[in-house]
Amino acid sequence: MTKRLWIETVGCQMNVLDSELVVAALRRQGWEMAPAADAADAVFYNTCSVRQHAEDKIYSALGRIRSVKAKRPDVVVGVLGCMAQKDQEQIRKRAPWVDLVVGPGQLHQVPTLVDDVLAGGGPRIEVSLDRKAGSRDAIARSFESYDPDRDAAMRPTPFQAFIRTQTGCDKFCAFCVVPHVRGPEQARSPETIVAEARKLVAEGCREITLIGQTVNSYKWSDGGRTTRLADLLALLDAIDGLDRIKFVTNYPRDMTDDLIAAVRDLPKVCHYLHVPAQHGSDDVLGRMKRGYTIGEYMEMHGRIRAAIPHAAVTSDFIVGFCGETDAEFQTTLDLVKTVGFKNSFIFKYSPRPGTKAFDRLPDDVPEEVKKERNRLLLEAQEEVSLAGNRRFVGTRQQVLVEGLSTRDEKRAVDPGPDGVAQLTGRTMCDRIIVFDAPTRLVGRLVDIDILAAGAWSLSGVVADGLADAVPLDTLDFSGDTTPLYDISLPHSKPQAATSEPSRG
Repeated sequence: MTKRLWIETVGCQMNVLDSELVVAALRRQGWEMAPAADAADAVFYNTCSVRQHAEDKIYSALGRIRSVKAKRPDVVVGVLGCMAQKDQEQIRKRAPWVDLVVGPGQLHQVPTLVDDVLAGGGPRIEVSLDRKAGSRDAIARSFESYDPDRDAAMRPTPFQAFIRTQTGCDKFCAFCVVPHVRGPEQARSPETIVAEARKLVAEGCREITLIGQTVNSYKWSDGGRTTRLADLLALLDAIDGLDRIKFVTNYPRDMTDDLIAAVRDLPKVCHYLHVPAQHGSDDVLGRMKRGYTIGEYMEMHGRIRAAIPHAAVTSDFIVGFCGETDAEFQTTLDLVKTVGFKNSFIFKYSPRPGTKAFDRLPDDVPEEVKKERNRLLLEAQEEVSLAGNRRFVGTRQQVLVEGLSTRDEKRAVDPGPDGVAQLTGRTMCDRIIVFDAPTRLVGRLVDIDILAAGAWSLSGVVADGLADAVPLDTLDFSGDTTPLYDISLPHSKPQAATSEPSRG
């Protein structure tokens, strides 16, 4: 009898890719996807620990699956990923019906662990070493790389895919738990990454997004030769059949001139850069242990603007961080209005056990104040986003058609390949456009005439083919202090959400 699995993913692109790899490994052993959790023989929750809300969501899901486990005790329930690495035994104390607790470094063991549980081996906890439990090499080895075959069925579209450039993080920002749950930063070889990209292209993939906690810190040394992200982008740009390349998330101090030049000069690299500022105050950035001043961030931003005036640059922001005053919050509000980020992920500070902020700084900003600052920053971002989007009205832009719009997805529209539906796609600067067209255009590059703009997306019609798409670098930016910026996740707008760019 065929075994069926269900997996629910919370968090960043790293988690989305991890889920794809886990499913691929299980499907190679004969497992199939179930239509719902209550119809599965194994249920997995791939988790995030960046905020309390993400963890609360998983515990709620575990509460719902408890009744299924009670009726069918043979169902394997597993908690995977960052929350598993952080909480370990605590998960089974709160939810003793959980069979597997597996950290990010042990995901390659999931098929074997499931077999062990089904054979009567009992619950298992498999996690990596704590960052203070040994030498860096020993800890790094405990976070084993996990990159088996891919499974296109787990991706939002078969023609877009994530590729991991590295695992882990060594930045240790005061608010962030990632270095503890993902381990030390470890790069993959460029040969491995290029080979994976070629395989994906051969399978029909047209766009890849390189992901890393701080992707622009990528560095691989072998035989005296060092490969950095700009070099890797050049290798990928040469792959026939690949149309677009993106990369997230970037750390401000690692945004080097050679990388900016690669984004400018390589034809397949999208003019989109997600570079989180996190705050507008030097004092708060210092408490966050971010490693740069706002002046240094603006210098980096100026180099991007000088090289690629139309580049889509986006940010993350945390409101209500430890000790944040009204005046300090105002600096963030001023930064959003002045720099003109096209979109930002905005979050209320959530203290995470094990981080420096949790251990050393009081979470002293009242929740009501956090909510109000979150609202004010969202409103400011919406105004800037709308102003930036309006610039595109009346132009023709080439988009990669991704699929049904959020509206038609919610309506469960299925017009068939020749039927017309509201579709969505993105420009080379990652700007979202919605338009009505036959669904057979999904996965293709199409020219769209832009008719209207909202804060989070543009709308238009399929072009008549009598003119070419307008290159972004021909638009007039003279005297404009509002650059073109956008975000990386499909159908998103800035909000306190559980899905986000990989952190940096």
